[in-house]
Amino acid sequence: MVNDDTMNYDLITILGPTASGKTALAVALACELKTEIISGDSRQVYRRMDLGTGKDLKDYVINGCSVPYHLIDIVEPGTKYNLFEYQRDFLKVYEALKARRMLPILCGGTGLYIESVLKGYNLMPVPENPDLRANLARKSLPELTKILGSYKVLHNTTDVDTVKRAIRAIEIEEYYRLHPTEARAFPEIRSLVIGVDIERDLRRKKITERLRQRLDEGMVDEIKRLLDEGIPAEDLIYYGLEYKYLTRYVLGELTYEEMFRGLETAIHQFAKRQMTWFRGMERRGIKINWLDAGWPMEKKIGQIQDWLCP
Repeated sequence: MVNDDTMNYDLITILGPTASGKTALAVALACELKTEIISGDSRQVYRRMDLGTGKDLKDYVINGCSVPYHLIDIVEPGTKYNLFEYQRDFLKVYEALKARRMLPILCGGTGLYIESVLKGYNLMPVPENPDLRANLARKSLPELTKILGSYKVLHNTTDVDTVKRAIRAIEIEEYYRLHPTEARAFPEIRSLVIGVDIERDLRRKKITERLRQRLDEGMVDEIKRLLDEGIPAEDLIYYGLEYKYLTRYVLGELTYEEMFRGLETAIHQFAKRQMTWFRGMERRGIKINWLDAGWPMEKKIGQIQDWLCP
């Protein structure tokens, strides 16, 4: 609960690359502070997309303490959930928790979602642009990524690993270029921002171990079930990473070895892009207090409490 010692902050934000242990830290801290977690992950919003998005819902229970979470499992697979919707949904949960005098914890690895909250991005819904899509349709992913890089950074390039996602990202940037928005009401949020810094080789080792574990737990079967529900393969591929590679494997376009090696490499590259985004957040004025992922949990919690109550 919020008390006089923590009134300097409205929110605690915990971010880090995939496999850094940020969720476990957020849960331990939430249990300590008797508060709740708001997810900052762009793919965990989808129901029944569990193993592929790394929800690890069992991690929200620690030492008999079950920590409530929000913005996980809120939309159906096949939906193109977007940043505007995330800001809207975040604000609804955030204000409800603040009304209960809680100090919410925002936790995730989608840099854009997190930054949009911390900097109060001014956004509105972006319609499809058929002419622009037609002009971009023949371009490769590297070409689209280069075009996207020519805009002011707004859309989350860490999640752009398919042609369709890149085209949508450019569509959004082009819309905002042509339709400057007036300031809209979004509260100024004072957040203690904590980054979990994991050494590169350890991160790579954990990514590979976790990928093998999730495959053993039935990640291929998860893809098959989603396809059997009638969700188009192209919609699953749109979500990228695990869904891109495993769908192509299930369709017979990749061998198991090709799927595993390609996905492993893609996740390593994704984690690297996440860190690049977080460093960019620092350059854009967001102070991130970094913790060593290798520290014992008690030391991490103690350091965060020191930052909360200096």
